[in-house]
Amino acid sequence: MAEFLHQRRRQLLLAAVALALLLLAARYLLPAGTATPAAPLPPPPGSGTGAAGPSARVVVDVVGEVRRPGLYRLADGSRIADAVARAGGATRKAELAQVNLAAPLADGEQVVVPARGSAAAAGGPDAAAPSAPIQLSTATLEQLDSLPGVGPATAQKILDYRTKHGAFSSVDELDAVPGIGPKRLEQLRELVVP
Repeated sequence: MAEFLHQRRRQLLLAAVALALLLLAARYLLPAGTATPAAPLPPPPGSGTGAAGPSARVVVDVVGEVRRPGLYRLADGSRIADAVARAGGATRKAELAQVNLAAPLADGEQVVVPARGSAAAAGGPDAAAPSAPIQLSTATLEQLDSLPGVGPATAQKILDYRTKHGAFSSVDELDAVPGIGPKRLEQLRELVVP
């Protein structure tokens, strides 16, 4: 009986090895055309391709207090909440109240999820002179109000412009916001990003 079991195990082992070799041979011997082609990259902005199709994508960089920071490809029209979710969600240290999760994403945008107690999250003394540029496409009213020469009324006009026209694609778009002229734009150029 023991010899029968030993012989049976040996047969099963040989069958498993034969199956593995068969699968490996099939992978290398079958025509290469059976693989699914890779999806093409989205065209660069301003390439003149016309209206974006339903499969349009945006690429964003998610950093800060998220579980898996990095670059993510999302469907055009996605929101910051979608990007944070793709990055594994916020960590326990995250201050999500400082992030406008409903803001639409723009291609090439960086989404920053600040930590609780950081100068940006706390609105502390360093908030008036931010060490990192403020993102026009995701900034809150309070963050915009902290910029030099931008009061609550102008900050609200920036938010209204963003709501009407979508995410900022360039800092130069600020010139279209009432109350921000060429001089103010030059003051803000180093303090903000699209």
